[in-house]
Amino acid sequence: MTIDETLLGEIRAAVADRREETVAFLSDIVAEPSLLGQEASAQDRIETEFRSLDLAIDRFEPDLEEIRTLPGFSPTVLDSYAGRENVVGLHTPSEPKGRSLILNGHIDVVPTGPESLWTTPPFQPTIRDGRVYGRGAGDMKSGIAAYCAAIHALRALGLQPAAPVFLQSVIEEECTGNGALSCLARGYKADAAVIPEPFDQSLLVGQLGVMWLTVRITGKPAHVLDTSAGINAIEAAYALFDALRGLEAEWNEPAHRHALYRDHVHPVNFNLGRIEGGDWASSVPCTAAVDIRVGFYPGMTLSAVKAALEGRIDQAVRERRELKGATVAVEYRGFQAEGCVMATDTPLMTTLSAAHQRIAGAPIATMASTATTDARFFEIYGGIPATCYGAVGGGYHGIDEWVSIDSMMQVAEVLALFVAEWCGLEQRP
Repeated sequence: MTIDETLLGEIRAAVADRREETVAFLSDIVAEPSLLGQEASAQDRIETEFRSLDLAIDRFEPDLEEIRTLPGFSPTVLDSYAGRENVVGLHTPSEPKGRSLILNGHIDVVPTGPESLWTTPPFQPTIRDGRVYGRGAGDMKSGIAAYCAAIHALRALGLQPAAPVFLQSVIEEECTGNGALSCLARGYKADAAVIPEPFDQSLLVGQLGVMWLTVRITGKPAHVLDTSAGINAIEAAYALFDALRGLEAEWNEPAHRHALYRDHVHPVNFNLGRIEGGDWASSVPCTAAVDIRVGFYPGMTLSAVKAALEGRIDQAVRERRELKGATVAVEYRGFQAEGCVMATDTPLMTTLSAAHQRIAGAPIATMASTATTDARFFEIYGGIPATCYGAVGGGYHGIDEWVSIDSMMQVAEVLALFVAEWCGLEQRP
């Protein structure tokens, strides 16, 4: 349906009236330290918010046995999903007429790093200069706050979507995506899905694939009085990653790039994210393990990426002095995420773009992300057109993470208008 200017003005005013409550809700969930395995208290607050919207609640743990054989599954980082639940709020219209919709967001956040580096504690949400600061404020609790504000605003006008809408708050977006996958496995399907990831109010049109691997190196211990008698596993680990850097450079060469990333400065990034090893300062370290994150283009298969990585590792073992005599084993745990491309001419993309244009007064920008999002599950495995569109922020995965309040509220306006046009509207009973 097309929303006239009078109703549009009422929707915008209703969203603006939710500003204080939306910031308070965002602050509440930022204050809950929903790190990996610690999501429950934040999900409790999400459930309360969903209930305030009169949504039916489905709260469930991912079923590992159910999802481990599904396309898109990533090997778990933690061994259990016990007590770690997704929360879905279900809206059912009185007389379904419009197109159904999933509004998805992730509740999990990454570690904070040293809290001493933060201006204020990371789980003590702070408002200054029109921003909310705190871990997860941008990525992506602001998105959950924005889509809740959008539905609240419609309700304040005595209206509700005239199609099924599923509000999803999922776990493990930051390491596997198995939370979103388990929603698909549970049967949640719709005509479109929108994820309000904080992409500076740009429209996501593509994303890289991401793979995590752990490389374990066993060298040879020795006394430091003769280090040449040993094989230093930590030095070997750095040499191995240096060899992988050569593959990263090749994938960034113009001839190898996917068209979406033709003009990007450096789209593919390999990251040495974690290292452990050794047991005594005066002993040549015998063991080391490194966790590595690898980016790759849409269209590259997981098997091809693994083959390229393992081939380069095998070559390094043969040729690099630091790896001579070492034993190397590769494990895959965490992200095994394919890249994907979103068609820009689908009704989802054109309707959301038009809603942004009407609210922001300017055409929407598009972006191809060098990271991954849960949009891949809907696009690749669910047959559901999907994209991301969220607020302006910064400091993601770093220090002093923040989100712009004005931007978050404008995203809520755009989402409210989009829901009205995509789903249609009916009077609340």
